[in-house]
Amino acid sequence: MKGEIKLPTLLDAVNRALTGKPCSERDYDLKIFATKLRELVKDYEIKYDPDVSVSSDDSLADDVFKAALDLYREVGTYCKDTERIIKFDENEIKEGLKNAPSKASFGEGKDAKIMVPRKPEDKTPPWCFIGAGGAPVSSEEVLASLVQGYGSIPIADSITTPALTSVDGMRIRSNSPLEIYGSIRNAILARAALRKAGRPGLPIMNALATAESAPSLIAALHPQYGLRPSDGYLMAALAELKVDFDRLNKACALSNLGARIVGESGPVFGGYCGGPEGTAITAAAYHILGVLVYQATCHLVFPVHINYRCSTAPELSWVISTYGQAISRNTHLLSMNLTYTAAGPCTEMCLHEIAARVITAVVSGLSIESVGIGKAIHEDYMTPIEPRFAAEVAHATAAAGFKREDANDIVKHLESLYKDKLANPPLGVKYQECFDVKTGKPSRKCLEIYNKVKKELEELGLEF
Repeated sequence: MKGEIKLPTLLDAVNRALTGKPCSERDYDLKIFATKLRELVKDYEIKYDPDVSVSSDDSLADDVFKAALDLYREVGTYCKDTERIIKFDENEIKEGLKNAPSKASFGEGKDAKIMVPRKPEDKTPPWCFIGAGGAPVSSEEVLASLVQGYGSIPIADSITTPALTSVDGMRIRSNSPLEIYGSIRNAILARAALRKAGRPGLPIMNALATAESAPSLIAALHPQYGLRPSDGYLMAALAELKVDFDRLNKACALSNLGARIVGESGPVFGGYCGGPEGTAITAAAYHILGVLVYQATCHLVFPVHINYRCSTAPELSWVISTYGQAISRNTHLLSMNLTYTAAGPCTEMCLHEIAARVITAVVSGLSIESVGIGKAIHEDYMTPIEPRFAAEVAHATAAAGFKREDANDIVKHLESLYKDKLANPPLGVKYQECFDVKTGKPSRKCLEIYNKVKKELEELGLEF
């Protein structure tokens, strides 16, 4: 019909990656993205308040959303392989947001569950996507034990597997046959571990951290290995607002399987985003990229501090609460926030970081993925305790019905306990050192720390 707005498709995005405006990557970063972002921060008078961790300013959230719409309309998405810009007009953006999923089913059988959107101060339980945050493990035995532990957490809605670093004693190299072999082993081991946990239908929602390249993911998608369309598949964008053919190849394969794509992004605080204001706008804009370029079912955003390489710095609480409310107040998108802690497992600091971040996200209308412990960079430095704790805090926060002002007081107190340690956080201990790999039982010390911090939170108003 004349005047009818056509809903953009993945093929439209691919076509525009091939035919869009040519531009060097440096010019896109500096002259287009960063320049326009600074203009919008000024035009909308968006200002960071260092005294606020959890914002309760509705007009600020709405202005951040409007700025994100303007940003994405003007700068689009940069394709690194073609050095062209994928652009969508205002009508296409609005139509895409209007028609994006407002609920989604993940998992199978008794483990299937429906993810729904949330609003600020919402008592609706958040979706809890828990596990390793893609962190590396040294062996198949450790991977299987951890995944079984994640599956044994009753309020886990989906899990993220660790990344294998070796197969048959050989270190996995990216884009090599070993990556394909490791990805297949990752899928088989994870599904077997979930069966042992009694939750065979629980969705594996991170598309396998081992599968960095499109060929590895596509190889692991064969049904006999255990991955399913009802799982969730993380589809990462590149900082900032960029894609490449490898990611578009993954999206093409997944969309033709009818799989549920999770648009993933990690805007960098202190990089081209600038400070808190620009990072909040960019985080909101990534949701639009996910809708239009990847045709994402839901979204996972995790602003990361350029110096600390974690998401728990106090400045990022303001960023997360602001972009979270921008999205949850102005759309029906399904959005989650991921916590990357600075401290490692079996430390009080790690749990304080998780609590601060989860409370911020949940009271701002987001669901959670938790948790990338110790920046998710050290082999075997993760346990099931921290994801369990994160899910319990998430449910307790929603059930409490905290006002944002009350959550702000709690989060600021928690941040005061660890902010001076962010530059030099404790490494913690390896899984093998605080859990029995065979039985999955935690050590006494690990449980003592877990119970101690839970008691602290109960004194602050959470009920577990």
